[in-house]
Amino acid sequence: MIPISDEDAVRKKLFPLINLALIVINIIVFVYELSLPTKQLEAFVATFGVVPFEIVTGRDIPPAAPGPVWLTLLTAMFIHGGVLHIAGNMLYLWIFGDNVEDAMGHFRYLVFYLLCGIIAGLAQVLSDPLSRVPSIGASGAIAGVLGAYVVMFPRARIRTLLFVGPFFTIGRVPALLVIGLWAVIQFFAGLASLGVATQQTGGVAYFAHIGGFIAGAILACPHRRR
Repeated sequence: MIPISDEDAVRKKLFPLINLALIVINIIVFVYELSLPTKQLEAFVATFGVVPFEIVTGRDIPPAAPGPVWLTLLTAMFIHGGVLHIAGNMLYLWIFGDNVEDAMGHFRYLVFYLLCGIIAGLAQVLSDPLSRVPSIGASGAIAGVLGAYVVMFPRARIRTLLFVGPFFTIGRVPALLVIGLWAVIQFFAGLASLGVATQQTGGVAYFAHIGGFIAGAILACPHRRR
């Protein structure tokens, strides 16, 4: 299932300024990444990505970051590892973020988004505190947005591209099913990656996704509409 758009759970009152700004910033940073040679790109990711070992010990592994190592919990959520990585993240943020921003308001939504990203990064650090593999991407923060959407708009329906073998169609699927299935996949993928460093699971921040989702669902409870 690939979500295409949501049928507005509520009539929005606010223009999604912060949501659009986050999308634009992520795209600008990614375009900058594309301009870098391979070695400089690797150094960029190592500098601004979240390295669990650095966060736990407080020691900055070269290349040195321009500020305290904990700032990488913020910078990492604006870096992506490829076209599919950023395309998937921005698609979910575009579809689900506007309603969450409308319910919370601009400033609260920005704080909420960044806080979910930080909690997600810390969840990944706790899952493997001695890892020196940098984690990057907005996935943890966006997982928080998905968690909030499920809590606030559980009866919303999502226009979804459905694949059945070689055929596909567009259907209206409950948000609870679309996001719930995503959450279940992330949860079991995270369990499967515990202590198993394979090509498929190494470096994939499953626990950041889980931590961000749970944080978003909890933080959204005060904003849930009757």
